[in-house]
Amino acid sequence: MKKSLLGIVVLVVVVGLFLISTYNRLVTKTQNIDEQWAQVETQYQRRFDLIPGIVNSVKGIFEQEQEVFIAIAHARTQYTGAKTIDEKIQAAIEVESALAGLFVIMRNYSLQFNPAVLGLIDELAETENRVNVGRRRFNNLVKDYNTIIKRFPVNLTASIFNFDKRTLFKAVEATQPAPSDSSGRDGASGDR
Repeated sequence: MKKSLLGIVVLVVVVGLFLISTYNRLVTKTQNIDEQWAQVETQYQRRFDLIPGIVNSVKGIFEQEQEVFIAIAHARTQYTGAKTIDEKIQAAIEVESALAGLFVIMRNYSLQFNPAVLGLIDELAETENRVNVGRRRFNNLVKDYNTIIKRFPVNLTASIFNFDKRTLFKAVEATQPAPSDSSGRDGASGDR
């Protein structure tokens, strides 16, 4: 009787330790994902701060391109109003699409040679690099987390404590590459 009771106690302790350890590991991973997303959002905010300067620098040159400015303003508003990471990801995709339209206009009007615009483009290119690096890191963390919560026996703990699958950030296929800075380096050149 004592051996079977001792065996049950040991089993309960081992299972309890496993649950606690797994729960803490999943909490750490979700916190890392949220922290990395906060880093991405910091770069998005920097991007949003640069956009009005670019728009104002080139606005007077082509008033007929109002739809691009309206799309940029709408996308920024959507991002600001987004509550969840999934909503923010979708809004960020809209911003990228709107910016792609602005870059096409700038290329068509050869505005990248304007010194005021050139400085803003350099800053935006640097910001885009940081956004890309941050999103890549975010996606790596999400991929790792999503893999872990699907594996047995962690999937049992994940389902007990409602650790749900997280969404990867996927950029829109149709967006233009990041702008090139004034030194001729491609804006999408990777980690800095």
